[in-house]
Amino acid sequence: MQITLMPPDPVPPTKIWHSAISTFPYPWLKRMRSIFLAASGFFIATLSACVFPSPLSAAESTSQRPNILFILVDDQSPYDLKTYNPKSELQTPNLDRLAAQGMVVDSARHMGAWVGAVCTSSRHMIMSGRTLWHIPDRGGKTTNNPNAADPALVPPDLAEHTMAAVFNRAGYDTMRTCKKGNSYDAANAQFTVVKDSTKRGGTDPTGSHWHAQQVLEYLSDRDKTEDVDPFLIYFGFSHPHDTRDGKPELLQKYGAVNHTDPETLPPANDRQPKLPTGYLPAHPFHHGQPGLRDEEKVSGVWTNRDEQTIRNETGREFACSENIDVQIGRVLDKLESMGELDNTYVVYTSDHGMAIGRHGLQGKQNLYEHTWRVPMIVQGPGIAPGTRAEGNVYLLDILATLCDLAGVPAPPTNEGISFKPVLEGKSSTVRDTMYGCYCGGTKPGMRTVRKGDWKLIQYDVLDGTVREQQLFNLAQNPHEYLPQHHQDAVVALTGDRPGPDQTNLADHPDYQSQLKEMESLLLAEMRRLDDPHRLWNQPDDGLTAPASASNGRKAKGKNK
Repeated sequence: MQITLMPPDPVPPTKIWHSAISTFPYPWLKRMRSIFLAASGFFIATLSACVFPSPLSAAESTSQRPNILFILVDDQSPYDLKTYNPKSELQTPNLDRLAAQGMVVDSARHMGAWVGAVCTSSRHMIMSGRTLWHIPDRGGKTTNNPNAADPALVPPDLAEHTMAAVFNRAGYDTMRTCKKGNSYDAANAQFTVVKDSTKRGGTDPTGSHWHAQQVLEYLSDRDKTEDVDPFLIYFGFSHPHDTRDGKPELLQKYGAVNHTDPETLPPANDRQPKLPTGYLPAHPFHHGQPGLRDEEKVSGVWTNRDEQTIRNETGREFACSENIDVQIGRVLDKLESMGELDNTYVVYTSDHGMAIGRHGLQGKQNLYEHTWRVPMIVQGPGIAPGTRAEGNVYLLDILATLCDLAGVPAPPTNEGISFKPVLEGKSSTVRDTMYGCYCGGTKPGMRTVRKGDWKLIQYDVLDGTVREQQLFNLAQNPHEYLPQHHQDAVVALTGDRPGPDQTNLADHPDYQSQLKEMESLLLAEMRRLDDPHRLWNQPDDGLTAPASASNGRKAKGKNK
């Protein structure tokens, strides 16, 4: 795939004025920014039309253009939220309000990862609007994504076409707060204001409250200086990623403790959330990555999958997630008090889902629905309240969508599809087929494809010693129950007894034609997306297996 790069979008003259004034050391000059802009508005707009053709096709007036609040949490399954799972015991009144006033997207997913730190590839896709095999890795690495060395597939100047860079050139003020690490560093640096720090503690200064405080202080500064530029705020959290040290009062609410002793189990407590739907005491075969941190080394869980451990860890996760909801409420209240909320698109999502006991897994290195899907709630102008849509969107579609909502041209490097028509109720989906990958462990790894009600997952790991297929009809089996979920001992723990057709259908004689169709579809998607690997039952297409020093057998470094 050949990429033709175009020069950066032109800078609107109003932004030149704003930037020039902002560089002066005298506060009174910065306060005069709004006076300059108001007094010269007509002249600048006229000059822009004649001399500087604006990339904005609508809403030329700065004050009319919408603001954007993009909220990203770290490691959250959509099934944690009542919006997606009415049985969930997690209380999130602010997210419930957001959903009631906007749209819930039911099929939103990340495309996958070629590294154990799934956050890394996910956040590169969010920031760049590009597909999994067309993004760089951190630090210029090419071992995880071998395509990163090919400038035709991964543009060397991609950071200049990422989220903040695009909106900076369009006249927006940009600010971010989020965790540090396992992200797209060059893209993050494009934000005008950056307040990043990893905060996973159980107090206000060490936890999610800190991230909200950065946003509130930024908004207060805008208020004081009467800043009239539209804003793009990237409001990220470090939780509920482990270590899930919740605030004491919320831990108590969910009956959980910050368990630190690997030699004992956490205490049982009736207030703890019930075992999640789809729980198993063990996955039926090896996930393919020996030593994987998320499956073996998470403090409070380690390799334990017993009821006490999983319920306690879920309680910890819920404590962290409710605290995030509280902090989101603080920011939404501030925007409302400033009169900005009605003109702000609020997007809530996660970088990927999470297992925590589902299918006997703990982490995010799998392609089951609880982990491949992400929550997606959007509120803003033109979005009917209390609506839902299938969507079939990827996280990489966010950049194109934000640009579309703001009237800003998407960058020439963008590969995502705007789902603005979905948000406006003009269509239900933006694509029919969805592809997913995890190959951060042994190669070639796991792949999945979904179309309509059908989903196929294939595993080719541990040097070919594990080769498995799972075929699900998600309309009949939305939780992807396996034969192990039907065992009496598991049913006794969960209280859920699946129906006879709620199982893996890959070996069922009645579904072999469907299996072949999905196999062909998966191969087509892998070819289309420049996936450099092939599975055991696919033609090699003349590809040479990418070199890998360890073939993913040992997890290295920290998964932040």
